[in-house]
Amino acid sequence: MVLLEMSIVPLGQGESVSQYVAQCVDLIDRSGLAYELHAMGTIVEGELSDVLELMQACMEKVAESSDRVTCTAKLDYRRGQQGRLAAKVDSVAAKLGRPVKR
Repeated sequence: MVLLEMSIVPLGQGESVSQYVAQCVDLIDRSGLAYELHAMGTIVEGELSDVLELMQACMEKVAESSDRVTCTAKLDYRRGQQGRLAAKVDSVAAKLGRPVKR
């Protein structure tokens, strides 16, 4: 399983890009993959081929209304592991001995 953190930004579309983020989150939500949206990007969990295909779909969606799109992506592959969206944060909280903000 893979965790993919991605941030896709259309260039030349002004300061606020939330409408483009919303388009991507709609695709991500409809994919059925586990995900978490945060202030600077989105983390998706799934098989490598699925998350890469989803990232491509998001980039292509944003590119429909922008001639230039940037994407920052980070991948974490760990064989045989799933449910790490929550497990990684839970592990840190356990070591702290208290809950952390999500």
